[in-house]
Amino acid sequence: MKRLTILVALLLLLPTMGRAAADIYPDAGQAKTDIAQAIRQAAAGHKRVLVDFGGNWCGDCKVLDIYFHDARNMPLLEKNFVLVHVNIGRMDANLDIAEKYGVPIKKGVPALAVLDSAGRVLYSQKQGEFEAMRTMQSSSVTEFLTEWRPKQAGCSKVMIDC
Repeated sequence: MKRLTILVALLLLLPTMGRAAADIYPDAGQAKTDIAQAIRQAAAGHKRVLVDFGGNWCGDCKVLDIYFHDARNMPLLEKNFVLVHVNIGRMDANLDIAEKYGVPIKKGVPALAVLDSAGRVLYSQKQGEFEAMRTMQSSSVTEFLTEWRPKQAGCSKVMIDC
C-alpha cells in the first residue's frame, strides 16, 4: 500500500517536472509584499487569504499545489481565496511570518494559515496537518477549502459549489 501511495505521488509530480523553472514558491524576500497585496485583493473581492508556507525542494508542497489546481479544488480556491506562497528557504527564511500567523514550521511543510480580508488569523495549522501530503487525497484539500471559505448565506460545509 505504501509503495502504491508513493507511486501515485510520483505520477502526480510528473507533469510539474518539465516546468522546473516555474517554481511554486517565489523569492523569500517578497513574502511580506505578497501577503499585503493578497490582503488588499481579498478585501476587494470578499475573499480570504490562504498562506501556504513551503519550499521548492518540498515534494509534499508540490503535491499540495497539484491538489490546489485539480478540477475539483481550483474553482473553490479561486472563488473564495487569494493564495500566497511563502518561501521558507531551507527552513531558514520567513520564519518570523510563520510565527506571526501561528504556524510552527518545525512541524513540517506545507503548512497553511487562513486570514480574513483584514489580515487577521482565522486558522493556522499547528500539527503539520498537510506535511505528509503525498499520502493524502485531493479530497483532504477540498474539505479544508470548504471548511475555511468565507461563510455565505445558504451554504453548508458539504456544499462545494456554493
